[in-house]
Amino acid sequence: MYQFSGKLKKLALALMALGIIGIAIGFISSPSSIDEVKEELHNAHNAHGSHDAHTAVVTNHGEEAHHEKSSHSSDKTHVEESAYDTHAEHLYHQQKNRPWSAIYVALFFFVGITLLVLAFNAIQRVAQAGWSIVLFRVMEGITGNLLPVTILLLVFLLLGSAHVHHLFVWMEPGTVDPLSDNYDAIIAGKSWWLNVPGWSIRAIVYVAGWNVYRHLSRKASLAEDNETNLVSYKKNFKMSVAFLAFFLFTESMMSWDWIMSLDPHWFSTLFGWYVLATFMVSAVTVIAMVTVYLQSKGYLEFVNDSHIHDLAKFMFGFSIFWTYLWFSQFMLIWYADMPEETTYFVQRFEEYKLPFLGMIPMNFVFPILLLINSDYKRIPHFVIGAGVVVLLGHYLDVFVMIMPATVGGEWFIGVPEIGAVLFFIGLFIYTTFTTLAKAPLLAKGNPFLHESETFHY
Repeated sequence: MYQFSGKLKKLALALMALGIIGIAIGFISSPSSIDEVKEELHNAHNAHGSHDAHTAVVTNHGEEAHHEKSSHSSDKTHVEESAYDTHAEHLYHQQKNRPWSAIYVALFFFVGITLLVLAFNAIQRVAQAGWSIVLFRVMEGITGNLLPVTILLLVFLLLGSAHVHHLFVWMEPGTVDPLSDNYDAIIAGKSWWLNVPGWSIRAIVYVAGWNVYRHLSRKASLAEDNETNLVSYKKNFKMSVAFLAFFLFTESMMSWDWIMSLDPHWFSTLFGWYVLATFMVSAVTVIAMVTVYLQSKGYLEFVNDSHIHDLAKFMFGFSIFWTYLWFSQFMLIWYADMPEETTYFVQRFEEYKLPFLGMIPMNFVFPILLLINSDYKRIPHFVIGAGVVVLLGHYLDVFVMIMPATVGGEWFIGVPEIGAVLFFIGLFIYTTFTTLAKAPLLAKGNPFLHESETFHY
């Protein structure tokens, strides 16, 4: 049995505490009013030796005591002041969104990883794969993180529907009302899908379905250890088949609801597959990293370098799959050159060029060069090194999916972003290793166990 060490537990709690502090700093440092943003803009313009529209307005008002302004000049001043106020209000909302967006990027990233580990485990069961049986308890341990992160996600989403945060612009009042100044014809045309009641109900159904399967599958897996028949094994097989059918639909719809709807004017038929690819790479990487860690502590003696090799092979293969989908989505939209589609990539090129282009070498070039060699796939240090870069690259991928729609050009990887990541890393460590300590690390009742223990490639 694995023992969750006190040092690791303290590390997890410390990371969560640091994360909460970082998130709190993000909220405290966000502007409290539009006037604060106007003052920042005023100071920034003065620092560059220029005068903004607000300064011009103040000057004009001071001169009115001595000179009569022409109607043309007054109209121009009014337009400039109005544009300045609109710009300041826009920046205010983006900066207020930043700590919420930082939480959402990290939260969605860990939800996606945990969910895809659950799906990968189900795939192994349905395929009746022999090599991966010795890794089942590792995957079950990781999915122990599913319930807390999905509950946090539900709370976060429902806060959005209650207008506590404003990441989802289609939820704003008046967007589907033709009589409102806030009316948006495109959003109104999608209101049959993008409406708060339906969106909220779907979120609850997704989360409930994933967690019910995880609970029942884990229960059946533990029951297999003490059975001499295959009742629980067959039950788990059938549940996994049903779950994968449910998962294939809900994963795509989840991507539309929780990510694509942040840019409600934009759509891509490849988007669900693209999100699946980024989280599949990340999920297999996390399985490999947790496995290597447990081996370094003297556990999982039944896992050999061939198992590590196969996990690294999946990392390699899914990295290529992700790159294929990234290029396919980008190339087709670029080639068609339709404004309603290209706007998504134009914004990312103009305001997020470094993370947008930087994730290509991190998610494709680096893992290809490091893991293309079969011998390197068997070396734990190479797998861990590649895994760290891959996870950072796919965090950037999720970052670029979410931030442009919520904070625009007001992005930075600073205290709130790092704090959110630290919190969810700490939560992941605590839940994963707590779950691992509750059951033997070897799933003894599986009929393919001997094949897995003697697996060599």
